[in-house]
Amino acid sequence: MNEVINVPTMAEMLAQGKQPEVLFWVGCAGSFDDRAKKITKAFVKILNRANVEFAVLGTEESCTGDPAKRAGNEFLFQMQAMMNIEVLNAYEAKKIVTACPHCFNTLKNEYPELGGKYDVIHHTEFLKSLLDTGRLTIEGGQFKGKRITFHDPCYLGRANNIYEAPRDLIQKLDAELVEMKRSKANGLCCGAGGAQMFKDAEPGNKEVNIERTEDALETKPEIIAAGCPFCNTMMTDGVKAKEKEADVKVMDIAELIANAQDL
Repeated sequence: MNEVINVPTMAEMLAQGKQPEVLFWVGCAGSFDDRAKKITKAFVKILNRANVEFAVLGTEESCTGDPAKRAGNEFLFQMQAMMNIEVLNAYEAKKIVTACPHCFNTLKNEYPELGGKYDVIHHTEFLKSLLDTGRLTIEGGQFKGKRITFHDPCYLGRANNIYEAPRDLIQKLDAELVEMKRSKANGLCCGAGGAQMFKDAEPGNKEVNIERTEDALETKPEIIAAGCPFCNTMMTDGVKAKEKEADVKVMDIAELIANAQDL
């Protein structure tokens, strides 16, 4: 049975004369990648449970331009950015939340100089704020005592210094947070950054995602937690390549919380 999840668009909100509390920027992965769509759904269910008035752009949302910029096509990046900024400014968007650190970093740090100034928040920070203000409560439930290691996404951690929000959420689930030897500011990329997600790897003797997955598996985790759809893909592929540990799950922070709540 397909459950119905309520996701209003900015256009629908405008028609009702309403301005949502937050605009949820879904991103390309969260819109089109089957695995990442599950993260999108989990996050939306949490927003609905916490009674957050939110809206999405729907078909008016286009790629932020992060892959184009990282791959060196500044012209294409600026074209994509200007289109998005025009749409966002037309809706008078103030506060944007996204589950993708690439979108987060681009909207937060690279759109202002092109005329797009918004309060941009990563979904782990937003979820933490919902908990801190009492709008959302979680019990550990099925994750109580489980060994969970968190892989820091480059654009969340090193690029924007956000390390504590995702870890606080894992600990609120009563899970046992185990750190990899390379974590936080010393974390290692999953291998998908810099538009590598969309191309074949450079020649070499080892894939970056395998190296990073080995870091994670050394902690003997039951779950590898991620906060980025790209990292999720790379770590999942890494776990699959390690047949002995193939039962280790890779889950986004939003999925952990939605599952703990049985949403």
